[in-house]
Amino acid sequence: MRKSKSAAEEFDIVIIGAGISGIGAARYVTEAFPHKRVVVLEGRGDIGGTWDLFRYPGIRSDSDLHTFGYEFKAWKDRAAIADAPIIRDYLHETVEENRLDRLIRLRHRVVSAHWSSAEASWTLAVEVDGADGEEPTRKEIRTNWVFASTGYYRYDEGYTPHFEGREDFTGDILHPQHWPECYDYAGKKVVVIGSGATAITIVPSMATGPGAAAHVTMLQRTPTYVMPAPRVDSLALLLTRMFGEQRGYALTRHKNIWMDRGIVVGLRKFPRAGRALIRYVNKKSLPEGFDVDTHFNPPYKPWDQRLCLAPDGDFFKAISDGHASVATDKIVRFTENGILLASGRELKADVIVTATGLNMRVLGGISLFKDGDPIDTSKKSSHLVSRR
Repeated sequence: MRKSKSAAEEFDIVIIGAGISGIGAARYVTEAFPHKRVVVLEGRGDIGGTWDLFRYPGIRSDSDLHTFGYEFKAWKDRAAIADAPIIRDYLHETVEENRLDRLIRLRHRVVSAHWSSAEASWTLAVEVDGADGEEPTRKEIRTNWVFASTGYYRYDEGYTPHFEGREDFTGDILHPQHWPECYDYAGKKVVVIGSGATAITIVPSMATGPGAAAHVTMLQRTPTYVMPAPRVDSLALLLTRMFGEQRGYALTRHKNIWMDRGIVVGLRKFPRAGRALIRYVNKKSLPEGFDVDTHFNPPYKPWDQRLCLAPDGDFFKAISDGHASVATDKIVRFTENGILLASGRELKADVIVTATGLNMRVLGGISLFKDGDPIDTSKKSSHLVSRR
């Protein structure tokens, strides 16, 4: 790796990451401090963070975009629960409308951050990927403030637990974080390991529509609370027609924030009633005789863990139509033709999708130093102090 011979650049504020939070931070910072020197460093080749990285079938938000989006930019698409390409377009529009592209430097990965108490400033070691196969270079940037919008997981690898017999399986094993471009799963038997938001998204997407799999089975060790929700917020559309784009958007945000708060507080305060309500909705959404108590009866209270959403009930519809199914069991090992379960059943598969989660990472893996000494973030904490 070549080291740049030029002197260190200097900025007042450095924002690390050009995902949804980094873009939002850049807009607010430049609005509040128009005369400050601001730069946004993004390690990847495009903006968008999560919404540009993940390309698995059906990748979407599982929060409504009226609250997940920015307060300063109205969400205009009809779908409140939106697919990743639409979210990416929204982020690119935000960058363009606020002239943030002049601040963003792509392929600039911050490797380390050194704080000097004497100078009251940070020195960042930045690795810049070379264009057209050129060797990466290393440069330094000095700044007074660092705003880390680095996310909470590793972008270069997803979490995959050890599965005995993995090498024996003759089909394809895919992780959603590293989905092959244009992967063809049409007519194949698919097993999706996991029951979180990613699995709830992938199952109906692979099981239905053009190029659908022959069948998709969601294999879970523990059930998850899953609820259907409308993809289109009809009241949001009505408010927009009545009050205009900006006011309608503001009213919708207000409505959704308090509605979401009410749901969470209600489920937490009355967990038995909440469990009964979710069970009722699940039973109504599934075929008669479906074993709801085995596959949709978590051993924990609602909102002890995250509740998953199925837009327009697509997950339940895929099961009801026979395109998808759920298996609740423990994995013994992978076999040549699928997965052997603790019950003795073997799930046949041509493709196994390990929707098993993410690898957590603090500050994007940036090494921190204070006056030359390394900082162990696992032994530190942050405190917010309010002074009146």
